[in-house]
Amino acid sequence: MLREARESDLENIREWRNHPKTRGASIYTAYITPQTHARWWANVSTDPSRRVLIFSHAGHDCGVVTFNDHDPAAGTAEWGFFLDVDGLQARGELLPAWLELEKAAVDYAFGELALHSVGGRTLAWNKPVIALHRRFGFVEVPSRQYTTEIDGEQQVVVWTEKSRAT
Repeated sequence: MLREARESDLENIREWRNHPKTRGASIYTAYITPQTHARWWANVSTDPSRRVLIFSHAGHDCGVVTFNDHDPAAGTAEWGFFLDVDGLQARGELLPAWLELEKAAVDYAFGELALHSVGGRTLAWNKPVIALHRRFGFVEVPSRQYTTEIDGEQQVVVWTEKSRAT
């Protein structure tokens, strides 16, 4: 289940995003301070091209899905997501939650947002996430692959995209 994020969700969002495993698989790896997080929320919560959604699994809020650069005219957006790694691992629900989150996000993209295509960036070494995207019909777009420096190392970033079934 997905719902719009509220201000009362902010500390959970920040805590989940700051988890070392989440930061380690992100393009932006810095620890997010309360001040930085507040500035982010002030921007994202008033920007019509961005959505922040809370994901619930088995009755627990446990993840975040974002849609950025939503262009209703083009029917496109970039998405991203992360989970409450510690909470889900403790309950033995991490893998089922990943699967459910991806399905819910795809359904939201093509339902609520009426997108024609949705895509996102993944570090090339993160094979499990790329495989998860493939499982849900995403394909790699080689022309959108690039290299960037992350924490002093060159990293390849892969773009995966899914188009609405016709």
